[in-house]
Amino acid sequence: MKSFLAFLVAMGIIVTLSDAYCFGVRQIPERPFKGCEMNGKLYPFGHIERTEDCHTCFCSKHFLDCCSLFHTPVAYDQKNCKVIFNKKRCDYDVVQRDDPSKMCNSPHSRVG
Repeated sequence: MKSFLAFLVAMGIIVTLSDAYCFGVRQIPERPFKGCEMNGKLYPFGHIERTEDCHTCFCSKHFLDCCSLFHTPVAYDQKNCKVIFNKKRCDYDVVQRDDPSKMCNSPHSRVG
């Protein structure tokens, strides 16, 4: 129990110091080791270039560590523009509200 509490404290410290778009998942030791499961899909051990949900990951017997491949727009013209996720490119497009086929020319900031 003490080691579990120490693990939770350590993870809390790491989460506050890490990038908001990265995460780690501890693997369940009782399961057969064939890889890492994320959102119902099994990924092989080692480096995973791109998941179906646009993350790059590293899979080991003990942890699945992932970071997003995209940056989220945070400052843009919300009156005239909207954000659409482009899963093919693993990125957000900031497009015109009236005509989503056109990109917004206004400057915008991203985090990730």
